[in-house]
Amino acid sequence: MNKKNCLLEDRIISVLKSIYDPEISVDIYELGLIYDVQVDGKGKVKIVMTLTTPNCPVAESLPLEVKEKVQSIQEIKETDVVLTFDPPWSREFMSEEARLELGLL
Repeated sequence: MNKKNCLLEDRIISVLKSIYDPEISVDIYELGLIYDVQVDGKGKVKIVMTLTTPNCPVAESLPLEVKEKVQSIQEIKETDVVLTFDPPWSREFMSEEARLELGLL
């Protein structure tokens, strides 16, 4: 990945860290809901994410919020958010910071 894409990926991650799971006071990136961020050289972004459970109350709104906020970055032309439950989310995906925040350490 070139430097421009790395910088753009850092900005995308920064945006993702501003989105919080409404039921847990931790952002979706530290919570481990973001499985992958792919940036191509043409302003296209693909984000693979999950939810804490398949029947999560924000199953429709959270991926839309991710798409809208990432799409707001000037260099982004297209954002594709893919929701997956394979592998299912578990606490092991959380960052140490998130586990500390939730008292799980």
